[in-house]
Amino acid sequence: MANIRKRGEKSFVLTVETGYNAKGKRNREYKTIRIEDAALLKTKRKLNDYLEAEYHKFKKEVESGEYITPEKMTIDSFFGVWESKYALKTLSETTLTKHTTHLKNHILPEIGHKRIDQIKTMHLLDLIDGAKRKDGSDEELSSTTKLDIYNAVRSLFERAVEWKIIKENPVIGVPKPKVDDSKEVNVYDEEEVAILFKAAQNEPFHWRIFVTLALAAGLRRSENLGLEWDFVNLTNGIIDIRQVIVKGRTGSVIKAPKTKKSKRLISLPESVTQELKEYHLHWKKEKLRMGDAWIEKDHAWLFCNEEGTHFYPTSPTKWWNRFTKRAGVRHIRLHDLRHTAVTLLINQGVHAKIISERLGHSNIQTTMNTYGHALRKADHEAANKLDNLFSKKA
Repeated sequence: MANIRKRGEKSFVLTVETGYNAKGKRNREYKTIRIEDAALLKTKRKLNDYLEAEYHKFKKEVESGEYITPEKMTIDSFFGVWESKYALKTLSETTLTKHTTHLKNHILPEIGHKRIDQIKTMHLLDLIDGAKRKDGSDEELSSTTKLDIYNAVRSLFERAVEWKIIKENPVIGVPKPKVDDSKEVNVYDEEEVAILFKAAQNEPFHWRIFVTLALAAGLRRSENLGLEWDFVNLTNGIIDIRQVIVKGRTGSVIKAPKTKKSKRLISLPESVTQELKEYHLHWKKEKLRMGDAWIEKDHAWLFCNEEGTHFYPTSPTKWWNRFTKRAGVRHIRLHDLRHTAVTLLINQGVHAKIISERLGHSNIQTTMNTYGHALRKADHEAANKLDNLFSKKA
């Protein structure tokens, strides 16, 4: 066929006509395909059938407007293809949001206009290494954020190679950013926790419980938000972490925890269980007071708006930032309450394995890496206590 032309020993050119331009000249789109299957090349009928199928698939793409000439495709154009054909169909809501946000903030503004086949390893090396914060701050991006940018870029270019848009992946050769695990976590000591609890007495009941669970159980923000009363055993003082609520591209997303270990049962102190019982009674009274205005029918969220719907994922952080400023409490991140919970347990001599299970870490090494400094400090204090025994022997 005139639309299928042999170009080399294993290459064929497909041609699709798309009408005429303003000067009356035919417009054509071309696509070169290479066949590596030696058996297919030796069988004329099967080869023709294969080429015909590829031609009609190519023609359909051209006529539907889905085909973009690889040589002319910009990063911006390919981002749209990557998003629709891969990211939206394959990635989890959290990863999708993270990847698209970093690509839009750090990659597309810098090289979105460039042709994808012109991007070299050095372009990406400089781009990732020199990435800046987008909030106007002069602070350097954290190593974790740079790793997230790297992963987003890698996902983009891996698909470009996979779909034969480019022959080589320019990300290969870009060093994977190392996450700095040596940075000490910022936590409250026992005195500051006492000050926090005292200041929180003036806050709404639900926020007092939110903070209490973050400290007593080491819960992440998303885990706290995902709690329903069915997951709370008020008789035995146990909470069941089955789901989380996170921020997605278009709103909140309810989903399972990211790992098998993240699904876990956590025992609570007796005083916290008693406080939860009081809060449960308060919660039921509020629901009764709202009557028909309570619109949530499918879930019984511990932390909810007046009408029973769960809080938006960013609401606790916004409240926390305002609260610490208003109450004059030393500000640490809301997530640092989880770190505080761990250091309190370490100081009480709780074994790292138990702490790892309470946190839902995939393995104990994660716990050791994150809280190594606090564990070493506790180990040193334990050695000092033993010194009393051995000094008497001496």
